[in-house]
Amino acid sequence: MIMAAVGRGLHGCSRCCVELGWCCPRLSSASGGLSRAEGPEKRGGTAGPESRTSGFRPPSHSCHDWIGPPDRYSNLRPVIFHIPKYESLLERRLRELRQETQVWNQQFWANQNISFRKEKEEFVCSRLKAKGLELRDERGQKVTLNAEEMAEFYKVFLSKNFKKHLYYNSWLSSSYLYLMGLLK
Repeated sequence: MIMAAVGRGLHGCSRCCVELGWCCPRLSSASGGLSRAEGPEKRGGTAGPESRTSGFRPPSHSCHDWIGPPDRYSNLRPVIFHIPKYESLLERRLRELRQETQVWNQQFWANQNISFRKEKEEFVCSRLKAKGLELRDERGQKVTLNAEEMAEFYKVFLSKNFKKHLYYNSWLSSSYLYLMGLLK
């Protein structure tokens, strides 16, 4: 296990550790960014979009939320939310809303990105087949389409998923409005 202790000088906590790409946000802003993990096996070996937890837990003395490396499916950074020792009812409701929002966002973008990659691969394969080309050239290099051909795919994909993105944006807006009402 890789751990590094940092003193009070950087961000005011008595101690903070960086382990496998997880970092306290104050430390990450003070040092210019998060430490990156080399691969998924160092982040807990996620096998699919349904198994995302790394098993990492911040030290008990931590007083901040901890932000992890990007998820390999959603590309979003998971957050472990700090729970204050004397959390008020309002603080708890806010934290739980943030946690629910994170789960929903992770799932939405994981599904969207998996769908995008699959459909993109199918589009490229069908176009290459129509041209009489294989997926790889004689040197083993992956054959690609030009920007104009890919622009056609992007346009079709965005049009096909327009309602999903509209729903996502409206859900995000309604969550924001709910949150503002909660904080009044």
